[in-house]
Amino acid sequence: MLERFKISNLLEKGGRLIRKPSFLVGMGVLFILLFSAAGYGVWTTQQPPPQPIQFNHSIHVELGAQCLYCHPGAWRQASAGLPTTAKCWGCHQQMPNTKPEQQKLVVFVERGDPIPWAPVFIQPDFVYFNHRPHIAGEVNCETCHGEISRMTVAQPNPRQNMGWCLECHRATAGDDPDKLARLTDCVTCHR
Repeated sequence: MLERFKISNLLEKGGRLIRKPSFLVGMGVLFILLFSAAGYGVWTTQQPPPQPIQFNHSIHVELGAQCLYCHPGAWRQASAGLPTTAKCWGCHQQMPNTKPEQQKLVVFVERGDPIPWAPVFIQPDFVYFNHRPHIAGEVNCETCHGEISRMTVAQPNPRQNMGWCLECHRATAGDDPDKLARLTDCVTCHR
């Protein structure tokens, strides 16, 4: 009997507390803070990381550099890889490096240091992604990475998510049920 009295007493006090304007305002402020923090977290994932050299993709594409020249790992491994100091210097040693970003490259070369590029397109640890089958399937780099040729510094693609990938896999499979089963099987991307 005493236990039931304690519970009903607590419920009565809780009901009075919930009806107080200060409680409602406090809960509203807490909700706004949590919603804002979640929004900020999502926003930060869509910002390009700072790079040691502000590599201008649009200029390099205009000059005829192909994606796979600087990112050759895409042919044979999961990661496309990032250009090495030697790869960049292979072209830049043949030209005057007078601009500030070019001078940064010269410093890395003279010190013999690798360029500490920060990857922009990162998949979560629970996602297995391999460029090779996508290249073999003739998927253009722009399909997933966006119009890199119009970017100065590479920007994350906000649409890269599981639903977007599955939509592409379903479209690629077309009316072939075996291909659809293979491309939409969970273990294709989650190992």
